[in-house]
Amino acid sequence: MLDRLGDELRRSRASKGLSLEAVAGPAQISAAYLHKLERGVVENPSPRVLARIAASLGVSYLRLMDLAGYLDETQLAAVRLRSATSPKPHPLADQQLTPEEWRAVGAFIKNLLAERRTRARGGGRST
Repeated sequence: MLDRLGDELRRSRASKGLSLEAVAGPAQISAAYLHKLERGVVENPSPRVLARIAASLGVSYLRLMDLAGYLDETQLAAVRLRSATSPKPHPLADQQLTPEEWRAVGAFIKNLLAERRTRARGGGRST
């Protein structure tokens, strides 16, 4: 199972022309640890690490979780069903945001919620 995870990581990285360091840095792991994952010698990779690697490589987190053996057949079937019936993906689904962009998104959401509270109290602008 972990050999399949390693193969997937190595193939994804190679297909994008990325070095171990280029993937490991954004994933907040060492290049040596990523290399061990690619060779299949890490027995229990952390789901958090897999999430960061998935984001760094632009691959499916659920696919990595499946290859690491974290999803049982019922969970995997549910994921496949959701994927098959879900509407068009969000436009940012394949985009990785920078920390600054995430902060801007957070600030926007806070502002949006503050405006909603103001409107709910009757102090909002009329449009």
